[in-house]
Amino acid sequence: MRTMRTRSRTARKAVVLAAVAALGTSLLAGCASDDEPEAAGGDAGSDQGKTTLTVGVFGAFGLKEAGLYDQYMKENKDVVIKQTSIERNENYYPQLLTHLGTGSGLADIQAVEANNIAEIVQTQGDKLEDLSKAPGADKAAFLEWKWAQGTTEAGKTVGLGTDIGPQGICYRKDLFEKAGLPTDREEVGKLWAGDWDKYLEAGKEFQKKAPKGAKFVDGAPGVMAAVTGSSETRYYDDKGEVVYKSNPAVKEAWDLAAEFASEGLTAKLQQFTPGWDQGFSNGTFATVSCPAWMLGYIQDKGGEKGADKWDVAQAPKPSNWGGSFLTVPSAGKNKEEAAKLAAWLTAPKQQAKLFAERGSFPSAQAAYDLPEIADAKHEYFDDAPIGKIFAQAAEGAPVQILGPKDLVIAQNLADVGMLQVDQKGKSSEEGWKAAVKAIDNALDQ
Repeated sequence: MRTMRTRSRTARKAVVLAAVAALGTSLLAGCASDDEPEAAGGDAGSDQGKTTLTVGVFGAFGLKEAGLYDQYMKENKDVVIKQTSIERNENYYPQLLTHLGTGSGLADIQAVEANNIAEIVQTQGDKLEDLSKAPGADKAAFLEWKWAQGTTEAGKTVGLGTDIGPQGICYRKDLFEKAGLPTDREEVGKLWAGDWDKYLEAGKEFQKKAPKGAKFVDGAPGVMAAVTGSSETRYYDDKGEVVYKSNPAVKEAWDLAAEFASEGLTAKLQQFTPGWDQGFSNGTFATVSCPAWMLGYIQDKGGEKGADKWDVAQAPKPSNWGGSFLTVPSAGKNKEEAAKLAAWLTAPKQQAKLFAERGSFPSAQAAYDLPEIADAKHEYFDDAPIGKIFAQAAEGAPVQILGPKDLVIAQNLADVGMLQVDQKGKSSEEGWKAAVKAIDNALDQ
């Protein structure tokens, strides 16, 4: 059986029902912002006469960390890859739109988060290269819906999927033991299997005997995002209308998250902030909604202090959070070489390596039979069989309807609305009104 190398089953055809839309207010934040491109490997003195390809990403995207840039440069000695990263996607994405609008300031490859891909496809497709024609790009290797997400109505594929985000629940075994709860991942999963309300009840039991200073979850917004990720319809319906105000699934997620806050089960932390990062090693919270890509993030932030303390179990219901794409702006200087690199980075073998090194679950179904997926375990998470765990999670997750302003709606529900309930003690009704007002203003409604 393969063990994850970082310090840090094959999925059946039903995995095509996996969800695609990200729910978090920001994704994969946690890598320092870089104003200047940073070489992925080698030394600057050896770059002369080579083609330099720049890659713009948000947060700890994983491509560099998994060694993929170094591998590509080893196989293509006339290429140098340099990456820039902006920590939070809500800062990265507006800049990307601005640069696409002006045709300047763009990297050769630009990453796009799943919550933004609908808007990119609908409004920016003419400014991006058709990657279906890139050497090595193989439509048949991808989940059908994932390929479609990055394709315009005219059939131009402007985004190649890197990963999807089937979710589990990551938990601290030491804190569960001290609170009198089971620590075996199968038994932990049974605590809340099939019902997010059971997750709440487990939290109440934990809090009765919780170690001093420890809360059951990191924050209410994360709970809301995870619950919303269990539904096909979230913020838009299949006609493209904004329906979050009247959607029972969104209301259910909101109410449950607000109850987590009112019951005192949260550490009142905003995700992808320094305090949240520190909580992974300090035992501030016992559980966190955990898509596959977050395993690498938890390992980075938990460090040696958190080693042998974290594990991962199935979520109450199949859910998805995250997944990204690579695009090649037409204004770039090295479009052909960039397209070739984008196709290589998203090919099954590279997606399998990204999962093996960082936990990002492939959007290329052709990767699922590879041993890096089928036999994958994660040493940091007590050798959890993450290939099986996340393949199972992916099989039942809904294919979600995406809208152009998903991120705006999700971000304001979380950071404007639910965060006030969680951190400032506002009532559920007050928080909801604040969120709706902010969203209406952002959408000009």
